[in-house]
Amino acid sequence: MAAEFDTSHVKNVVLLGHAGSGKTTLAECMLYEAGLINRRGTVEENSTVGDYHPLEQERGNSIFSKLMHTKWRGYKINILDTPGYDDFVGEVLSALRVADTGVMLLNAAMGVEVGTDIIWEYTEKFKTPMIFAVNKLDDDSADFDKTVQQAKDHFGSKVTVVQYPRQQGAGFHEIIDVLRMTMYKFHDSGGKPEKLAIPDDEREKADNLHKELVEAVAANDEALMEKYFDKGELEEDELKEGLKKAMIHHDIFPLFCLSATRNMGSGRLMGFIDNVCPSANEMPPQKTRKGEDLPCDADGPACIFVYKTISEPHVGDMSFFKVYSGTIKTGMELVNESNGSFEKINQLFLMEGNKRLPVQELTAGDIGATLKLRNTHVNNTLHVKGKNYELPPIEFPSSNVTYCIEPVNKGEEEKLAQALHQLREEDPTLVVEVSKELKQTLLHCQGDMHLAVAKWKIENLHKVPVKFGKPRIAYRETIRKTAEANYRHKKQSGGAGQFGEVYMRIEPFYEGMPEPVGLNVRGRDSFDLDWGGKLVFYNCIVGGAIDVRFLPSILKGVMEKMHEGPLTGSYVRDVRVCVYDGKMHPVDSNDISFKIAGIMAFKDAFQKADPQVLEPIHTVEVLCPEELTGAVMGDLQSRRGMVEGIDTEGHFQKVIAKVPLAEMHDFCSSLRSITQGRAKFKMSFDSYQPVSYELQRKLAEEYNKSAEEAVA
Repeated sequence: MAAEFDTSHVKNVVLLGHAGSGKTTLAECMLYEAGLINRRGTVEENSTVGDYHPLEQERGNSIFSKLMHTKWRGYKINILDTPGYDDFVGEVLSALRVADTGVMLLNAAMGVEVGTDIIWEYTEKFKTPMIFAVNKLDDDSADFDKTVQQAKDHFGSKVTVVQYPRQQGAGFHEIIDVLRMTMYKFHDSGGKPEKLAIPDDEREKADNLHKELVEAVAANDEALMEKYFDKGELEEDELKEGLKKAMIHHDIFPLFCLSATRNMGSGRLMGFIDNVCPSANEMPPQKTRKGEDLPCDADGPACIFVYKTISEPHVGDMSFFKVYSGTIKTGMELVNESNGSFEKINQLFLMEGNKRLPVQELTAGDIGATLKLRNTHVNNTLHVKGKNYELPPIEFPSSNVTYCIEPVNKGEEEKLAQALHQLREEDPTLVVEVSKELKQTLLHCQGDMHLAVAKWKIENLHKVPVKFGKPRIAYRETIRKTAEANYRHKKQSGGAGQFGEVYMRIEPFYEGMPEPVGLNVRGRDSFDLDWGGKLVFYNCIVGGAIDVRFLPSILKGVMEKMHEGPLTGSYVRDVRVCVYDGKMHPVDSNDISFKIAGIMAFKDAFQKADPQVLEPIHTVEVLCPEELTGAVMGDLQSRRGMVEGIDTEGHFQKVIAKVPLAEMHDFCSSLRSITQGRAKFKMSFDSYQPVSYELQRKLAEEYNKSAEEAVA
């Protein structure tokens, strides 16, 4: 059976916006208007098609992106509903990657919120054609003009009004459309409106906005500009064609009006998506990683891109994909370009929230799902045999929050490892690290809500009770002055004994430092350490006091102690070691003897060389509204942070500070609290800096205490 819709009649739309802007409610309206559901559910009643997951119903907001679809006037619209919190940015990015149009919802009562700005960065990167929809115009605090002005301030003059409300607040029920030059009048229950002439008292405003729209469209198309100059007007079809081109090139962002809660305006928005928004084959062709064009053609070679994976109990892994070329049919065998494995497409589904609707084929441009692909993951490209297509992967942001994780019950480490592996498969923004240095399993995530979702999944789906904690900090140790030490290792226990004596000088290393003073340099090795910094090792032995064959053992001993520094057990960095004398025994000297002598001489010299503990400092950038910068700066300073400056980014202020990582553990929840969720932050490693004397003493005491307890 052929696919019901050809490529040019499939539209892929992603709903975007800050949390609470009404995306899930709009999706529900679209399904209802198309007749796919006979009753509109609500977020409050936990009855929407989109927010079906028990965790979303418990929290009252979207956490995962959802795939739904409607059929509307001869077109199929795939709807990707996304969460609004920055913690779930991975869900937004994966949906944006496969959409051909974005609908950015703005809350008329709140204006442009920080979540909108964050998402906008990604839409610019993907160059997704965008529609703005001002929602919640029935709210008593709604301010359409202010919201439009903020949108223009944030996203530029390309934001172009297509509709405006005749009234706002509880009385909102009329929308004036300046593309069609019609007024839509809605009944209290919403739904299909009456189409009326624009009232005389609105005519001048509507005419001016219509003229602005026509000029914006004509400005981006020479042929239309000529027609506009000739006739002083453009036909509706000419406007639609011009709008489509301008949207594809990111030259116009049309703006519409909505009350999703009262189902006012969604039908007109869907009509615009059908008539104007591009289908996948009207967008520029996808580029493969080799830079080749891959046209969206149903008759082309089959090629799909997996953008999301979920694991369903009793079903297994479900892979969501977009068909970028060709037609995918059940029974087809495709090659995974990443690993060369063959995958058979046994089943194909259209999705309606958590409902799977089996189909026999999907054509280029469409989005669907399949089950049980054994060796396929997010970001993989699958294609017909004989091709080598690989599409660019989604680039997910690095994490902001880190916790250590362990099972509550001993013996469940293996079960926890399997659960974490499964979580990582589903969510590439969740990074699991087994840290050899810190001796902890670390979970790197986007924020506290992201972590709470991971905990819920591990405990409820995988049945492993877990506890999270503050991760240890990866301190470093170094020295501030030159010191010398020697150590004789001697052991006699019947038969061959052990003997090795080493004289050693250690110095703080820095690039370009002069050669050792007063020593004869016979050899030099330099090592870039895995944990940062350097070890430079000199052979300065004269007269054969130690055989050259024992030097690697001394180096091995030094390196072993640098893995567990004498002061706090942290890695040691930036040290120059000169071995300049020693003794050996013709029978008892061996590698182990000189390794132990090397360890002990280094440890002794290190303690004499004014040792210094270094802590990781991170650059922290916080994006927040101007009125909250004082509170944000105060919080950063209370964490031993040094505020380095404030920049302006759009309508928001960017506070830049250098903060010790040890103080950043609860920053995510603190920032959400002091800004009511209206700020975001990112952090990146900057450098290692010395800690205070008091902190160094405290860290050394804690290390010595734990070492004593381990021995006891």
